Amino acid sequence: MADNPHSPDESLPPGGAQETPIDAGSQALSEALRSSFGIVKFVMGLLALLFAGSGVFTVGPQQQAMILRLGRPVGEGKAALLGPGLHWSWPYPIDEYVKVPISSIQTVRSTVGWFAITPADEAAGIDMQLAPGTPLNPLVDGSVLTADTNIIHVRASLTYHIADPVGYVFNFVNASNTVQTALNNTLLEVAARFKVDEILYRDVAGFKEAVKRRIGELVDSQSLGIVVEDCSIESRPPRQLSVAFAGVLDAEVKRGNVLNAARSYENQVLSRASADAQSSINTAEVERALLVNDVRSQADRFNDLLPKYRANPSLFVQRRLTETLGRVLTNVQDKIFLTESVGGKEKELRLLLNREPTKKNDGPRP
Repeated sequence: MADNPHSPDESLPPGGAQETPIDAGSQALSEALRSSFGIVKFVMGLLALLFAGSGVFTVGPQQQAMILRLGRPVGEGKAALLGPGLHWSWPYPIDEYVKVPISSIQTVRSTVGWFAITPADEAAGIDMQLAPGTPLNPLVDGSVLTADTNIIHVRASLTYHIADPVGYVFNFVNASNTVQTALNNTLLEVAARFKVDEILYRDVAGFKEAVKRRIGELVDSQSLGIVVEDCSIESRPPRQLSVAFAGVLDAEVKRGNVLNAARSYENQVLSRASADAQSSINTAEVERALLVNDVRSQADRFNDLLPKYRANPSLFVQRRLTETLGRVLTNVQDKIFLTESVGGKEKELRLLLNREPTKKNDGPRP
């Protein structure tokens, strides 16, 4: 058998293994699988790049962002805040980012205290006036109770900016709703401390300031992380009583006009009385000055005459008497003057007067 040229031992290849002929279909399938694996690897690489690229996000100039990894912020305090620009985080569900507007002004409106009205009617300025006696529907119409047990409609718009983004995002599930709830509670609380006339007419600014101050206190106590910018208030009487409130307002206006007229008349009377009093005082001052000057001049004259009287009293008296009689008897027709005798005895004067009456000249007789 060893001399057989076709023995199996002689037909084996040098490696000792017999080659199996490869089928063309198997070879084609193998090449197809190899190509498919290449495509799958390329697609997987592309998906990986897309997955990684989906973590890129942009923070605006008026925003700050925080990356939450498995629900917790990456970093602590201010280190967790990302400024404006491009940033990257692991895509969801590993990471997620939250953007917080810090510079822009946020606005929230109250949801209590106002009547039901469609946005279209409100934009058109249509305020549907209800007839007197129409009941207030608490299911759709909101209202507040005042200190004097009256019902009115009040709404507020609060503008604020975020000062603490971390607290604003993590302290509450929805901080904006919390701010709105605080505003609603403030309206109900503050309205209960004011009377209806004060809210609607007399102390509108005081009511607004009280609402703003109270909402600031609630924001600080609840650590909402915001700063209140402004709070606008709008108040109206119930639509069913708008005519009655208009009548009260008209009466208030008339009352104010009457009071103003009375105060004006009061001021005029007081001014006139003050002027008259000042005039009387000035006249009295002038008369007082004249009287004082006259008395002073007479006193000076008396002081001047006193030495002369003391020097010769009888002669002084005689001269003064003569001067006085001269002034008194200036226009007397007959003058008889008897001086005292040297011895002090009285002189006796006997006159026999037979004077004919003066005839009246009636003119020449005919």
